[in-house]
Amino acid sequence: MTRPIAGIGSPDPRDDGAWDAYVAGSEPGSYLQLSGWAGVKAVNGWSSTRVVTTDDGPIGAQVLVRRPRPLPWAFAYAPRGPVAAVWSTDSIAAFTAAARTALPEAAGRVSHLRIDPEIEHDGPADREGSLRRALRAAGWRQATPIQPNATRMIDLRADEDALWGDLRKKWRQYVNKARNAGITVGDAEGDALAEFYRIYRETADRAGFLIRTEQSYRDVWEAFRPAGNARLLFARRQDGEAVATLFLVRCGTRVVEPYGGMTLAGGESRANYLLKWEAIRSSREQGATSYDLWGLATGGIAHFKTGFGGREIQYIGAWDLVLDPLGRQAYERAQQARVWWARRRHGLATRGSAAGFAGAGDAA
Repeated sequence: MTRPIAGIGSPDPRDDGAWDAYVAGSEPGSYLQLSGWAGVKAVNGWSSTRVVTTDDGPIGAQVLVRRPRPLPWAFAYAPRGPVAAVWSTDSIAAFTAAARTALPEAAGRVSHLRIDPEIEHDGPADREGSLRRALRAAGWRQATPIQPNATRMIDLRADEDALWGDLRKKWRQYVNKARNAGITVGDAEGDALAEFYRIYRETADRAGFLIRTEQSYRDVWEAFRPAGNARLLFARRQDGEAVATLFLVRCGTRVVEPYGGMTLAGGESRANYLLKWEAIRSSREQGATSYDLWGLATGGIAHFKTGFGGREIQYIGAWDLVLDPLGRQAYERAQQARVWWARRRHGLATRGSAAGFAGAGDAA
C-alpha cells in the first residue's frame, strides 16, 4: 500500500510558509491544515503544534490542542490530517510513534488525538481497506466524525461546456430562470460579511443547525483573504437585495464551500442555483482544478448538490489514537453534554450534531 505524490518535499514544521506550501501541494491538501486555520482557532482557546516524520516519505499534521475546563486532559485534533507524501503501513507507524512522543511534550496530559484524513474509502490509498488496516495495526480506532464524512467533488479540468452539460436538465433550467428574473452574482469584500451572516443566520434558524458568532467568520476571512484564498459571493435581485451567499476557501488548486445560505426569496427565485453554478464556473476560470461541495448532510442538501455533477466521495472517517483511556471517556461525555446544552439553549432539537451541515469552522 503506497501512494507517492510527485513533487512534494519534506516540510519544516516550524516554518508556516514551508508548511503551507507542503499542504497546498499535497493531494489531497485541505485549508484546515493551513497555518491560517490554526490562527482562526487560536482565538477560541486552541493552541497548535505540528507532528512530522520523514520515515518512508514525509507525513505530518497540524494538530489543534484544547484543554476543556474542568478536565485535566487536553484533546488533540488534526482536522483533515495528516497529509502524506506516501501512505503506507510504515509511514502510518512512524507518524503514530511521533504523535505519541510529541503531543505529551507539547501539551502535557492528552486524552487522545483524532484525525480524519481526506482519504477515499476503498480509493487509491485505501485499496481493499489497506489504509484502515494500517491504522488499526498502529493502534488507531474509528471515532465519531467531526468533519463531513462524504462530499461531492467536481473536476474543473473539463471545459465550461462540459461542466454545464453535467448539470441536470432541471438544474440548468433553474439557473436560466434565475438569470431571466434579473438575479446577478458577484464577489464582495469583507465589508459585506454582516450581510453574509444575516443570510447564514436565517438559513441556520430555518434548517435547525448551530453556527458561530459573526466574528468567527470574520476571523476566517481575515486569515485567508490576504493571500487570495477566500471569496464571498452573493446572488442579488434587481433591487440589490442579497438573497443567497457562499463563502469559499481555497487551498492550492482546490476550492471548498464550507459556508452558505439563502433567504426564502432566494429559494423561490432559484437564486441559489445560479449562485452555485457561477461559483463553480468562476473557480475554474481562476485556475482551480477541483471544487468541493463540502458535505452531504441531509437528503435535501445532497439532492441539491448532486444536480451539479461531479463525483460522490466517501472518506475513511475519523480515527482516535487513545493516549489516556480515562481521559478520552471523560472527554466524550463532556462533549455530548456540551452539544445537548448548546442545542437546547438555541431552541433546537437536543438530538443531532452541533455543527449540522454548517461547515468546518462550526464543527471543529
